[in-house]
Amino acid sequence: MATELKNRYDFMLLFDVKDGNPNGDPDAGNLPRIDTETGEGLVTDVCIKRKVRNYVQLTKGAEAGYDIFVKSKELSGVETFLNGEIKKGFAEIGIDLQSEKDAEGKKRTIKGKAQGAEVDKGRVHLCGKFFDIRTFGAVMSTGPNAGQVRGPVQITFARSVDPVVSQEHSISVSAARDDDKPYEGQVGIQGRKNTLPYGLYVAYGFVSPALAKQTGFSEEDLAILWEALVGMFDQDHSAARGMMATQKLIVFKHDSALGNAPSHKLFDLVKIAKKPDVAVPRKFADYDVSVPEDSSLPAGVHVETK
Repeated sequence: MATELKNRYDFMLLFDVKDGNPNGDPDAGNLPRIDTETGEGLVTDVCIKRKVRNYVQLTKGAEAGYDIFVKSKELSGVETFLNGEIKKGFAEIGIDLQSEKDAEGKKRTIKGKAQGAEVDKGRVHLCGKFFDIRTFGAVMSTGPNAGQVRGPVQITFARSVDPVVSQEHSISVSAARDDDKPYEGQVGIQGRKNTLPYGLYVAYGFVSPALAKQTGFSEEDLAILWEALVGMFDQDHSAARGMMATQKLIVFKHDSALGNAPSHKLFDLVKIAKKPDVAVPRKFADYDVSVPEDSSLPAGVHVETK
């Protein structure tokens, strides 16, 4: 039985990258994303949520209620289509979208498309079936139409603590592919890749119990989210991303559903700075991270570092 989420949470995710590209920009030749004004590195919220989805798909995907709506073909090995998943969801609850009349006996305006109470039933079913829908929300108003869901868990872009420098590396090929082409033209420098020597990133997150009640996101789901944020990089290694790891997950728990202090003031209490003798950071140990004790927090707020 799922346990209802009754507390608000705010969290900070600290992760780093070494000799890798944490989140390439396809509009810029897959270069690492960088704030051009400050030189600070960026990782999008979509990238972070993709890694959470992948982790849950790998570790919990076979369990009922923990399927992933926005699946990665890289992991599943099959092509999935969102409208097809929505249509399948309606079939699972016995709603025939091709029928002349809807579930309330009204004439169906468009065959294949849910209407009236059917939309709500479809949305509730899909929230229960897919972890990422009830966590992050989803737009399901396309195709068969199961409405829209605003997720209780929201995550910001991650931004590096210090400016980062993108380095370009040539890639050479030592073996030719086609025997009907000249050998010399198929070996040697064939491309480039870009990496960051090092970057420590911080993303901020928020968990709303009011929205959790609407989607069915539970205390058990929250525990899986924390597990995913801590372990997601261990299931996502690649040469392109270098060495990435979650270094700290700092969670502020409020005693109430609406919260007992503004999130930005809680985040400001966490201090991250280069150590005095470090000119250019190249590892997490080059930083001092200070997390406040419960005694120094506003009343009704508690902190836990995972």
